[in-house]
Order: sequence, then C-alpha cells, then structure tokens
Amino acid sequence: MKIIHAVRIREGNETAPCEIRIHEGRILEIGEKLSEEKGEEVYDARGMLVTPGFVDIHVHLREPGGEKKETILTGTRAAALGGYTTIVAMPNTDPVPDTPERLKAFQRKAETDSLIRVKSYGAITEGEKGLELVDFTAMDMEGVIGFSDDGKGVQSAGLMYQAMRRIKELDGIITAHCEEDSMLFGGYIHQGDYAREHEHKGIHSLTEDLQIVRDLAISEATGCRYHICHMSTSGGVRALERAQRDGAPVTGEVTPHHLLLTENHLREDGNFKMNPPLRSERDREALIRGLREGVIGAIATDHAPHTREDKEKGLEGSAFGIVGLETSFALLYTHLVEKGHLTLERLVEAMTAGPSEIMGLAYGSLEEGASADLTFIDLKKDWVIKSEAFASKGKNTPFENWEVRGKVETVMLEGKRIVEGGKIIE
Repeated sequence: MKIIHAVRIREGNETAPCEIRIHEGRILEIGEKLSEEKGEEVYDARGMLVTPGFVDIHVHLREPGGEKKETILTGTRAAALGGYTTIVAMPNTDPVPDTPERLKAFQRKAETDSLIRVKSYGAITEGEKGLELVDFTAMDMEGVIGFSDDGKGVQSAGLMYQAMRRIKELDGIITAHCEEDSMLFGGYIHQGDYAREHEHKGIHSLTEDLQIVRDLAISEATGCRYHICHMSTSGGVRALERAQRDGAPVTGEVTPHHLLLTENHLREDGNFKMNPPLRSERDREALIRGLREGVIGAIATDHAPHTREDKEKGLEGSAFGIVGLETSFALLYTHLVEKGHLTLERLVEAMTAGPSEIMGLAYGSLEEGASADLTFIDLKKDWVIKSEAFASKGKNTPFENWEVRGKVETVMLEGKRIVEGGKIIE
C-alpha cells in the first residue's frame, strides 16, 4: 500500500490538505489525516495540488499513416507530461478505423506503445468520405468509445439522421466536427476584421453554426447522445444551451486556444491556423461563459501535431491545427483562473470528470474506489513555454515563449508513477 500527502480542491479556488491511501491501483481511502501503517510507502507531495488524472477526449495521434507528425509513443508521452492519464484518439488516420479489424490493429499498437490509457473513436462513414455508414454494431463490439468523422463534417442531414438512429440503439455517442462545406468558399481563417484588412479568405461562423443547429435537432428527434467538437462560436453556445434546456442529450467541448486567443492575436504565421479558426472576442467571451456555467462540459486540446514544413506556409498555405497536450493546464490556470474568469474547481472538473462523464468513462474522479490516476501540480511554479522541449513531435504552438504558472510535476497511472519531477520515468 501507499499513502500520499498532498493538497486537494475543497471548493472554488480553496484548497485543503488531504491524504490518500492507494492499494492495488485504486484509491482505498481519502481523508485529512490518515494513520500511516507499518511498512507503507509514503509519497510526500505536501504543498502540491492533487487532481484526478486529466482526460482528453479529442487527440490526434496521427498513427497509422502520419508518423512523421506524431506516433502513439510520442503523443502519449506528451500527454503524460501534461498531466493526462486517459486520452481518446481521433480516427482521421490512414487507414481510417472504419472496420473492427482496423480498430483492433490500433488498439494492439496502443497496448504496446502507449504510456497512458488510450481509447479510440471509430469513423461514422467509410473512410470518412461521408457516403456510406460503417457497421456500428461490429465496431461497438470491439470496444469503440464513440463515432466521429473528425476533420470533416457529415454533409448529408439524412445520413446523419440514419447514423444517430443506429447509434442510439447501441446507446453510443457521436462526436461531431461541425462544418458546412457549402459555406467555406475557400476560407481558412475567421471571416472578420483581420481577414478583411489582410485580404485573406474567411470562414463565416455560420459554417459551424448551421451543422450544430441541424445536428442538435436530429439528436433531439432520435434521442442519440451527441457531442460537439472544438466549439468556437457564440451562436453554437446559445444553440447548445437551448437544446440542453429542452432535454436533448447533447454536450460540447472547447479548446484552450479558443478560450485564450481571438482573431486579434493572428499573425502571418501558420502556427495561428486551426480549424475551427480563432474567432472574435465576443465568441471567446461566450465560450468562457458557457464553460463557467456548465453548458460546455469539457476542455479538450484537439492536439494536432504537424511537421515544421506543414506549418511554414503562412496562414493560407499551412495545414490546420496546433499541439496542446503539454501546455493546456498551465495556460488555462494562468489566464482564466488567476485572472478570475474561472474557478480552479471548474477548470479541473472540465479536464477530468466532465469529459469522462460525456464519454461514459470510469475515470476522472478523486473518490474512494476510483482508479488511482493522479496528477500533482505545483501551482506556484512559473515557467516559459518552449516548443523545443516538447515530447510531442509537433512543435506547432501559437503560445511560444508565453510565461505561465502551474507545472505538472508527478503523474500516477493506477498508482504507478509515470512522471516525476516533470520528466518521464524511463
């Protein structure tokens, strides 16, 4: 057995000392003062905040097919250093996991190469081409966590309706990238002031909002659980709030970059290009409000690594996406919690229990009987984001040289330390 001395969140931004006893990979007991037993291993993390291991339900590991950008090995090491113990991999790989055989091949590779717990989505349509639905039942029998055509919106309302009807029968969930292709018009950044002033082609907020509204209506009609990926618009937040009020089984997530950056931060630099794009200050404020009030239930990184060459072609020519696993907590703690926009309690909930509940995972809680997945954070430690130090192959971040506070020091997976002193235990 093992006993841990640390600090936990009590309420809001308040913390209190706590002690945690671990046995056989699970939390056996939690209290303010536990009696130490003879021969028990003691882990002294006094002064450090202990939280459940973070859960990210939107990660691109790129493997198979994109190993130049990331692998299961490098991506899960990056996740562990960021405090994550469970992640869900998106299916826009090559080949796409659209059959049980392909899903099993990914799962076998993850069991071999992953440092943490990895789950996987299956595609909604064959090859993510938006034409033919996959065999949802067969995929469900192989333990798929949910279904997504991430990177592409399902363009046919009829096909999405059929998908939701079938997935409802399995008590499954669709996680949707919402993008109406007919509204793109060649755009690649937000259709706002920056695009107009610099003569860039813009992506209107309607591109996202139209599919959100459509899919929320289909979810309400079918009763299928439905989750919106990487929300970026105030209209999307309002639509989600209305649907939840009407009783639809719908949820949403938001990324750190959409919570912290807007079109006002844009530069002629590919590291500021992502999909959906950085939008207006009004949108950012709506996302923060939605997160604070619980309309948006999860923070997800949409970790999307690319090679340097992919991101060296400016806003127009570069690939979409940035990395985020190693910087998410510190960025949000520094710029949302310390500035009074969000409580520490709400931030941690949206990075642990929130995403777990959405996806039906049995992780993300600090309770007796739960898996001893624990993240220890030094809330007083200042550091500077340097992409060259990332474990991820992707160095594509718009937060280069940002000064932040709050450093993940130790991570335990089922009671076993995998990160110590901010470094992977080899």
